[in-house]
Amino acid sequence: MKKKSKFFKYFKEYRWSNVFAMIKNNRLDPKICNDEFTNKLVVVTGATSGIGYVTARKFASKGANLLCINRNREKSEALCEEIERDFDVSCNYELADLSKLDDIHRVARALSKLEKPIDVLIHNAGVYLTKRELTEDGLEKCFVVNYLSSFIINYLLMEKLKSQEKTRIILVNSEGYRFAAWGLKLDDLNWQKRRYSGLKSYGSAKLAQLLSMLVFDEYFKNSGVTINAMHPGAVRSNSGKDNGPFYKWFKKTFIDKNLRPADISAEALYYLGVSSEVEHISGKFFNLTTLEEPAPPAVDKEAAYELWNKSIELGRLNSNQMEGGIVGI
Repeated sequence: MKKKSKFFKYFKEYRWSNVFAMIKNNRLDPKICNDEFTNKLVVVTGATSGIGYVTARKFASKGANLLCINRNREKSEALCEEIERDFDVSCNYELADLSKLDDIHRVARALSKLEKPIDVLIHNAGVYLTKRELTEDGLEKCFVVNYLSSFIINYLLMEKLKSQEKTRIILVNSEGYRFAAWGLKLDDLNWQKRRYSGLKSYGSAKLAQLLSMLVFDEYFKNSGVTINAMHPGAVRSNSGKDNGPFYKWFKKTFIDKNLRPADISAEALYYLGVSSEVEHISGKFFNLTTLEEPAPPAVDKEAAYELWNKSIELGRLNSNQMEGGIVGI
């Protein structure tokens, strides 16, 4: 299908009921899982603050051991010291700047060499930028941190996770993917041909993550590995902390006052990571813990396959390492 026809394709597929369901779901509380998770290994990216921090504490409070992937050594050491003291579990960390391809590859290789199985892998790290920034690899930063880093890590872990026969991958996504209402600009993922917008770049990166989930789900089918995405709720977090003083003032003065505590995100992530009620569910989008039908651009398999191939190229990956293959790629 020609790219110009995507607008009309999606326009025909949009349903008001989908939007009303999202609005309704935004008011709901997450389901609670009270099961223990003793001696299981949970990997969390971006665990030193916000949603990642409360999620790490939630899993640790239930007996899980943690491997956190963070940028800052001092904050990582403080986090692990706190968690080991409070919960008597193991907490380790790997340092990685998830905007840098070398760091992403390094940490993915470290995870792939773990002798222990990864029971839950939570891609939480993210960024919101009001101005376009390029990484040292020449890629748009929001796209790399919010999408490409999780893609590379998942891709390089595919064989390890599949061999484990039981793992849950959770993508901390966002209803913000709807800002990319007419789909991805697959010929301009680096925002060189159009005016940059913080909302649209964030939405595009989150949409890309949902599209990649469709393909990973095909690959992991019947393997025991599940991959799902979730909207963590409108909660207080450190999102946008890298922007200018005006944005930070606006966020603190007007946005944060209407937000809920990040604990609801942690409860939702724990439920999705542990509850037997979602054990066999994969390739789905949850608003906290409520299953939600994604908007049309997020279920476009044709776009997902094209993005997959572009991501392998942008992420400096080798397509030959994927055993078994996927129909459509």
